Amino acid sequence: MPPETPSRDHDRFDDDDYPAYTMGRAAEMIGATPGFLRAVGEARLITPLRSEGGHRRYSRYQLRVAARARELVDQGTPVEAACRIVVLEDQLEDALRMNEELRDKEAHGKG
Repeated sequence: MPPETPSRDHDRFDDDDYPAYTMGRAAEMIGATPGFLRAVGEARLITPLRSEGGHRRYSRYQLRVAARARELVDQGTPVEAACRIVVLEDQLEDALRMNEELRDKEAHGKG
């Protein structure tokens, strides 16, 4: 396999879904513990990729999701409930975006 060029490596780090962060660094970035990241993984909120050595690796998108769950837990919400709330918030955001797209299509189609 050819080595990655610096520009391709840079592109990967700009990718929100690229699993660039180790568990320790990810936990530090969101102000949580590795145990918290394991808990949200067990609750199936996020599923980190695994390195060849079996270590968990997290993307920026996953860290944003985990950080939102951590905010809810810090407010007293149980981890499992916080994870469900985050999933529902994400689904609502998707539905609102799709509705807006449909409205835009309708408006442009009629105008």
